[in-house]
Amino acid sequence: MSSSRAAVFSEVRAQLGEGPVWDSDEQRLVWVDIDGQLVHVTSADGGSTRSYATPAPVGAAALHRGGDLLLAVGIGFARLSLDDGAIRPLVDAPGVDAAIARMNDGEVDPAGRYWAGTKAYDNTPGGGTLFRLDAGGHVETVLAGVTISNGLAWSRDGGTLYYVDTPTRSIQRFAFEMAGGTLGARAVHADTSALSGSPDGMTIDADGNLWVAFWGGWCVRCFSGADGSLLEEIALPVEQCSSVQFGGPELRTLFVTSASVGLDAQQLAGQPDAGRVHVVTPGAEGVATRAATV
Repeated sequence: MSSSRAAVFSEVRAQLGEGPVWDSDEQRLVWVDIDGQLVHVTSADGGSTRSYATPAPVGAAALHRGGDLLLAVGIGFARLSLDDGAIRPLVDAPGVDAAIARMNDGEVDPAGRYWAGTKAYDNTPGGGTLFRLDAGGHVETVLAGVTISNGLAWSRDGGTLYYVDTPTRSIQRFAFEMAGGTLGARAVHADTSALSGSPDGMTIDADGNLWVAFWGGWCVRCFSGADGSLLEEIALPVEQCSSVQFGGPELRTLFVTSASVGLDAQQLAGQPDAGRVHVVTPGAEGVATRAATV
C-alpha cells in the first residue's frame, strides 16, 4: 500500500463522476457526471468549475482539435462548444436502444480516433459494445458482447490496446493495428479477481504502466504494462473510485473521480467526499492527453 495521501481537488459532488481528462493547453480538468448529465470544466487549482448540461447521460468527454469537446452521450457522439454550451449531435452508435443502454467510458487513440463503449442500464451480461468513431463521422463496431465497457489505454509504442470490461475483473490486452484501428490477438493482461473491488477507468504513465480505479475497492492500483504484475496500491477515502488521469503542470498529479450514487445516508456519513474528484501524487509521470481529430 502506498503512503501517497489523497486530497479533495474540487468541492463539486457528482452522482457518478467519471472520465477525467487533463487539458494541458488550458491547464484545467474536464470530467463528467454521468447520472447528473453534466460536463464539468475545473480550473487547475480546483476552485472554479463551469458546468454544461447534456440532454442524456454523458459517459465521457474528449478534447477536440477545434477547441470544443467531443462527447460520448446518450447512444452516440456529439460536440460541445465550451463558448456557449451548445451541443451538436454527430452520429448515433449502431444498434443501441436508448431505453436499454447508454454510452460509457471513452478514450482517444494515437491516431486521433475516438473509442467509446456502452453498457445496459441493468448491466445485462453481453449487453454492451465497444465502438470506434472514425474520420467523417463513421462509427465502427469493434467489440460486441461486452457488459460494462470501461477503461481504455494504448501502449507507448501503439501496438497494444489495454481494455477493461468491468465484470470480467481483469485487464485485457489486444494486439493493435494502428493504420486501420483494428484489434488482433486477445489475452488477459492482469487478473484482478483476488483483489477488492472491480477495475473501472484506466490510464497509462510515461513508463508504460497502467493505473486503474477500482469500483468498490477504495483504491487505485498500478499494474505493469509489461507483465500485468501489481506494482502499487493507493488507498482512497471513497469506495466507488471510477476513473483516473494524470495532469498538472508536469503531469505528476493523478486525478481520481468517484461516485456517490447508490450510497445510503450511513455510507455517505462515512465517506463525505464520495462523488468528488481526488488527487494523489504517486511519483509517476503521465502522458499528455490526446485530442480527437475525427
